[in-house]
Amino acid sequence: MRILQVSAEIFPLLKTGGLADIAGALPAALLAQGCDARVLLPGFPAILAGLTDPVRVGSFGTPWGESVEVLFGALPACSKGDLIVYAYVLVAPGLYDRPGNPYEDANKHPYSDNHRRFATLGWGAAHLAHGLDTHWSAELVHCHDWHAALAPACLAVWNAGQGPRVPSIYTIHNLAYQGVFWPQNFGDLGLPGYVFSMQGMEYHGQISFMKAGLSYASHITTVSPTYAREIQTSEQGCGLDGLLRVRASQLSGILNAVDDSVWNPATDSHLAHRYDVRNLTGKVRNKTDMQATMGLTVDADAPLFTVVSRLTEQKGLPLVLSGLDEIISHGGQLLVLGNGDTQLEQAFTLQAKMHPLQVAFRKGYDEDFAHRVFAASDVTLVPSRFEPCGLTQMYGLKYGSLPLVRRVGGLADTVTDTDLETLDDHSATGFVFDDFEVGDYRRAIRRAFALYRRRSDWNRVRQCGMRIAFDWASAAQHYTNLYKSLI
Repeated sequence: MRILQVSAEIFPLLKTGGLADIAGALPAALLAQGCDARVLLPGFPAILAGLTDPVRVGSFGTPWGESVEVLFGALPACSKGDLIVYAYVLVAPGLYDRPGNPYEDANKHPYSDNHRRFATLGWGAAHLAHGLDTHWSAELVHCHDWHAALAPACLAVWNAGQGPRVPSIYTIHNLAYQGVFWPQNFGDLGLPGYVFSMQGMEYHGQISFMKAGLSYASHITTVSPTYAREIQTSEQGCGLDGLLRVRASQLSGILNAVDDSVWNPATDSHLAHRYDVRNLTGKVRNKTDMQATMGLTVDADAPLFTVVSRLTEQKGLPLVLSGLDEIISHGGQLLVLGNGDTQLEQAFTLQAKMHPLQVAFRKGYDEDFAHRVFAASDVTLVPSRFEPCGLTQMYGLKYGSLPLVRRVGGLADTVTDTDLETLDDHSATGFVFDDFEVGDYRRAIRRAFALYRRRSDWNRVRQCGMRIAFDWASAAQHYTNLYKSLI
């Protein structure tokens, strides 16, 4: 099967969040399943720099008259051994050759022409499904997140909708980020007028790339089974729950996975001290090093709680701040790595100044440092208001850091709460609370401290978590089966 994966970023070349991790790992996993999988990416400088032996396969014009060149080459950084990942990259310097964040300017404002930048990605996918490359055409287009969500609409209207339609899958990575633009931008998209309707991409008088994907894709997937159910409710549907209920028979959840070649404490090149489930000595040394590096009290007996996240309300960071005294008063420590909301950044900066021996904050995201944080951590905090899947808790489990999470989305699918029953049957892997309120969160923190004092139980839970396989082979098999049914 010839499968074209479409996304705006890909690890390790360009990453702003978990989308890049998935986009970087899935193609090689599909190749291992026997799929002829290729990727389509915008020509951001970091992506072009990672493309080897590029050849020009063609070009196409945008609806507003800009010419886009399409290059084809290999992505060695995304390949796994003899599983070579090949990519099509859209070269349009006027759209993509910009410094910094691929979506925002230096002031964190979305680029005013983002609708054009990512409409180009959608039309690029449609051209590659209809003969732009004379040697290869996609039998199915798999689009990730709102940046690629126009592709199903472009495929649906190709040749005025006459003849066989190339099927498409649209994967929701986070329903809250929808790619909404002013209605006057619709003319730039090159789509017929009927697409700007309630049955198409019209959304409260505006245009929504997300809604285009949901309306026109042959099938919709989310990144966890629980999230697929949750987004059909008014509470978590972000205004699109009605459409998702209508399409419920074409909606399914496939749990994300973790790339073991990247996230594995036994082989991780980012770590000074490697370790595995049978010998955790290296984890103790990593914790000591991290405490010293961040100016925390060097104390192996002080549980280290960590956050590696975008700093947003969605991720439950207000709960972390409100419950910080629960950690400090019990002798624990908190280390936060991330950036985002300015008020949250300032709040964590202030707490680190007020409690320098127990609280540390490092602004920004650094891949190397993130690996070291998980290797040092005792508890990974992910108390999200909603969470499509979440990779942080999976990284925590693999690195022997017990996740403390809210029972939503993929967090509910991946973490088993610790109680007498789950301790007895050896299924406990972390701490789970239900209500998005500080009292419930605090009780979960206290339960973590209680288990930490029972070191034999703590080690048993930690080892149970480290043995769970969130492998890409299983996820890729689910996708392959879905591709076959649609093709």
